[in-house]
Amino acid sequence: MAEYVNNSKAGFDYEILETLEAGLVLKGTEVKAIKSGKASIKGSFVKMINGRPQLIGATISPYQPNNTPPDYDPTASRTLLLSKKQINVITGLAQSQGLTLIPLKIYDSKGKLKLLIGIARGKKKYDKRSSLKNKDSARRKQRGLSED
Repeated sequence: MAEYVNNSKAGFDYEILETLEAGLVLKGTEVKAIKSGKASIKGSFVKMINGRPQLIGATISPYQPNNTPPDYDPTASRTLLLSKKQINVITGLAQSQGLTLIPLKIYDSKGKLKLLIGIARGKKKYDKRSSLKNKDSARRKQRGLSED
């Protein structure tokens, strides 16, 4: 399983409660661009539009800029492929108060590109501070153990 794009800020800004795997509807050049690392999912989110889940705010730069069609939009919303059961779970949880759908990473699974979606709750400022303190103390503890 090769990981191509990662949303490193998601774990800091959100508390991930549950994850789902979704397929992506992409063009061939977009697949090549993602595999070559020309994509970003920072600041993007998943939204239900007309009963279909859409990835909004993700940027997939052109694979070959000189060979790209003139109407290509790198920030276009992309349809996600989920089962009806998963869509019902997402719509139920998204309507709950304070929960959002955040893309966590794009990876390869059996030759297909998949998107890992996190059902998350936004962290408050003090939660972020406490997670930084915990991370820092764990790092100090690890250094203390490794120096002996």
